[in-house]
Amino acid sequence: MDSLPTSFLLKKFVSALILPPGGFLLCILLGLLLMRRRPWLGRGLAWSGALLAWLSSTPACVDPLVALLEDVPVLQARDLARAEAIVILGAGAHRQMPEYGGGSAPNRLALERLRYGARLARASDLPVLLSGEAGPMADVLRNDFGVTPRWLEGASLDTQDNAAHTLKILERAGIRRIVLVTHAIHMRRALAEFALANSAIEVIPAPLGFLSRHGGDEPEPAFLAVLPGPSAAYSAWYAAHEWAGLLALKLRQRFF
Repeated sequence: MDSLPTSFLLKKFVSALILPPGGFLLCILLGLLLMRRRPWLGRGLAWSGALLAWLSSTPACVDPLVALLEDVPVLQARDLARAEAIVILGAGAHRQMPEYGGGSAPNRLALERLRYGARLARASDLPVLLSGEAGPMADVLRNDFGVTPRWLEGASLDTQDNAAHTLKILERAGIRRIVLVTHAIHMRRALAEFALANSAIEVIPAPLGFLSRHGGDEPEPAFLAVLPGPSAAYSAWYAAHEWAGLLALKLRQRFF
């Protein structure tokens, strides 16, 4: 995965331009550039970008968008008991971690998924498949959480790849029902990609890390809900990323 496809890099570049805060900053910049020739339009674009940047950093505006994505309930013990394997989706890795000897290590999101997946594996004694940055994920799962994965799928670059490559491995192994571990905000798109792969394998969602305010965060004073903050800004980026991914999936279904 050292040499990434041009299409993947282009997708990342476009995402950085249109998702928060890049899209709002471009709107402000365009407005400032147009200010002299078309002052009304320029001021409108600049103020719109500034307003959207503010709103996308406030819990009161961001939380409803996140909650719409986090509509999958937590995994129940009876559903875990029906599964035949656990699939943990990767979320990227840090390439050089000096505190770990300079090697690669899963990023924060991947670590959260590994922690929950390990908990489920110990509770059920089910085999585990890792998809994404499988090598670094396997090291952490084995050394830090005491669970050895049975299958490693390290070719995936995105959720579409996760579904396609993972299901092939599981079908060859005769698995027909899995528990899928990923973040709650990502679960809707992950389930859609696995369903689109046209597999007979049943996918039982195991969402984690709910970002919406009903997801268990400590309660905050009401006035803070209209003030910008880093947590809301991050949630807004993640929500925009997932909504864009769902739109791309719909377009792919319709035209390709």
